[in-house]
Amino acid sequence: MNDSGEFAPQCPIPRSEYEHVVLAHGGGGRLTRQLVEKMILPRLGNEFLDRDHDGAVLPPQEGEMAMTTDSFVVDPIFFPGGDIGDLALNGTVNDLVSCGAEPMYISLSLILEEGLAMEDLWKIILSIERASSTAGVMVVTGDTKVVERGKGDRIFINTTGIGSVVPGLRISPRHCTPGDVVLINGSIGDHGIAILSARDGLGLEAGVKSDTLALNRMMSVVFRHRKEIHVLRDPTRGGVAGTLNEICLASGTGILLDENELPVKDGVRGACELLGLDPLYVANEGKMLVILPEAHAEEVLSIMRDHEEGMESRIIGRVTEDHPGMVRMHTAIGTTRIIDMISGEQLPRIC
Repeated sequence: MNDSGEFAPQCPIPRSEYEHVVLAHGGGGRLTRQLVEKMILPRLGNEFLDRDHDGAVLPPQEGEMAMTTDSFVVDPIFFPGGDIGDLALNGTVNDLVSCGAEPMYISLSLILEEGLAMEDLWKIILSIERASSTAGVMVVTGDTKVVERGKGDRIFINTTGIGSVVPGLRISPRHCTPGDVVLINGSIGDHGIAILSARDGLGLEAGVKSDTLALNRMMSVVFRHRKEIHVLRDPTRGGVAGTLNEICLASGTGILLDENELPVKDGVRGACELLGLDPLYVANEGKMLVILPEAHAEEVLSIMRDHEEGMESRIIGRVTEDHPGMVRMHTAIGTTRIIDMISGEQLPRIC
């Protein structure tokens, strides 16, 4: 951060005798200490992390707490619109939001492959710093391990997030109720296509950026105005189709989508047609599915549209009693088709 409190476009990497990660950086000795003190603490330090404990001792909180954990692996680690660092931070924040919680604390574990460029690690740490500041959460504890060259994929990140559940919210996929509507805050498939476009050898130039964003700022305003939300989910792996199928199976309800209302960017649509993919199954990292009674939908849409990350929010479907456990879609040509849960894995992999 510069003197004005803004993030500098680039911060020079701390001087080191090593240009690449070596095994000793994960050995718990002098090099591990140098890595922590020169690269991590100056960017992510706070009142909890600076105590130098083997964990974080956190103040007591009133009410219910939410906790989530996740692991992040992506190739390439830098992609249009983001990198594995902000992906990990934002993904953990959004998982807490899906529980109806205000995110507070994050644990961060870095699994580094021998040979990872120190410059790349520095860029990722700066990205985590920016994302945590934007989301208003603190990295309060963490760990660093190094695996031998060829035994990893440059860097893996594991996180655990803790948040405070907003009083009055009772979010669960089992609360999905016939008569509810399904909202989403913007276009689908951006992240998955951005990853594919960054890979060598695919010949794909979609001009699409990842949608990796923390959604807690927008959703906290929704929470203050409306406690009647039944379900929240971020449609990451498996995309919108996989996530809605999980909700239908958990609640014993059906969901009917409207293809004409599905927001898909032209670049994503074109790339999916080229690769034989369905945007409904492509991963997202900055989208939230909101399921709530129709009577409150317009108010929530208005709130979401007041935020940059929700300007394209819309209703994409409805919850029905028909076809319990199944997602269907009214197509653009007037037919209805089943949107099944994918039986294997949609290729190529994006994480």
